[in-house]
Amino acid sequence: MNLTSKAQEIRSQITKEGTKLGDLRKIAKEIKKDHALALELWSIGEFLSRQLAILIMDKKLFTQEFIDQLDRDMQNHEYEERTHLADWLMANQLARDKKTIGLIESWEHSPSVMQRRIFWYYQARLRWTGQTPPGNTEDLLSSLEKKMVMAEPEVQWAMNFTAGWIGIFDPAYRSRCVALGEKTGLYKDEVVPKGCTPNYLPEFIKIEVNKRNK
Repeated sequence: MNLTSKAQEIRSQITKEGTKLGDLRKIAKEIKKDHALALELWSIGEFLSRQLAILIMDKKLFTQEFIDQLDRDMQNHEYEERTHLADWLMANQLARDKKTIGLIESWEHSPSVMQRRIFWYYQARLRWTGQTPPGNTEDLLSSLEKKMVMAEPEVQWAMNFTAGWIGIFDPAYRSRCVALGEKTGLYKDEVVPKGCTPNYLPEFIKIEVNKRNK
């Protein structure tokens, strides 16, 4: 692989043992936006270089075809890495431009597992960040009730997360979201670290609602 000296220098700064997300953000802040360099870093194929690449990509150059290629490349990573990359891409690029938001909103039935995950994670994000969600809650919840239990793990987690935030922020749908968790039993037996909120919907919703009522 022939990398420019700039890409080689940046790669040498990133080590799996010591580099943190804050370090990547600091490097990205210094670089600002450099799509050509981002593509070089992405081509390396390493998790950290791809995280950094996402931060310095030019969102104006995103097309469905370009996203499809990134998606295919992510499939070469293990589960935790590829889901993190997808979520990182959504939060740092796709959710920040009207054009790519339009693409996200078209992905509910995408053949791509990762793009369907991004669709659902974006719906959750609209709610937990305090933005006024679109008037699609009833349709989303009906879809969750029909499809969540059969979804792929990557998509299922994001669907469950969306159901949780619907239940937290919209009291009119709270009982349905709790009932959905009870019916599916998803994440009920999951062991979570101390201080972390469980993914099991009845507990997740109860804990987060109580936080906001204090």
